[in-house]
Amino acid sequence: MAASEQRLTIAVVSPKGGVGKTTVAANLAAALAAAGRPVLLVDLDPQNALRLHHQMPLADGSGLAVQTLQGQPWVDAAYRGPYGVDCLPFGAINDADRRVFERHLDANPDWLGQGLDALGLVPGCIVIIDTPPGGTCYLPQALKASALALCVLLPDAASFVTVPAMEAWYSEWAQKHAHFRGYYLLNRVNNTRVLCRDVATALSRDLGDQLLPVEIHFDSAIEEALASQAPILRYSPESPASQDFSAVAEWVLRSA
Repeated sequence: MAASEQRLTIAVVSPKGGVGKTTVAANLAAALAAAGRPVLLVDLDPQNALRLHHQMPLADGSGLAVQTLQGQPWVDAAYRGPYGVDCLPFGAINDADRRVFERHLDANPDWLGQGLDALGLVPGCIVIIDTPPGGTCYLPQALKASALALCVLLPDAASFVTVPAMEAWYSEWAQKHAHFRGYYLLNRVNNTRVLCRDVATALSRDLGDQLLPVEIHFDSAIEEALASQAPILRYSPESPASQDFSAVAEWVLRSA
């Protein structure tokens, strides 16, 4: 199979919460679908919030965690969202079941990769995996299954100090898997703020080519889009954030 026909799996990660990681995953998936690529959006975060961006019924508690615990195929929980993206939610489980599920992940390090293989995805499919923040048991599953990782950062001091932890994770996985590449994406960039510009400059200096040459600018339309359960490209296609996500999608396709 030619390289362009192979599945590309991308983990969207962050050492800390509150950086807009899930929003980035949901909107990047929509931008890639708009560019004509088949896309599977996978929620590997127990918050099970990714579905809110693609109009999964709130009463539907199915998902990959539920399917795994019940010994059922993941494909039964997948659905086609209204914006051309196939979605696989995490599922709604209680705390006791989550602990059982996480022990299963610890005992089966290839669980995610094997599950994706079993889906029989179409050639050229791009899989976007949203993960919970920090070094949880979900992170090694996502990184091992992925050829590319995007660490979402805010241009602030709190995100800046988390970079060494992320670099350590990236270095570990690059040593184990020669195919793995780790990058950083700045989100909610507001160039009118001096601190924002200073942090962005420092990150560019320290990360070099690992920092994406495109960034997601602060745009209130993103929050409005989420309230409408729509990606920004559908809610406000002419907005700055829509153009940013399209640029990130183009970067992904060039880097594939």
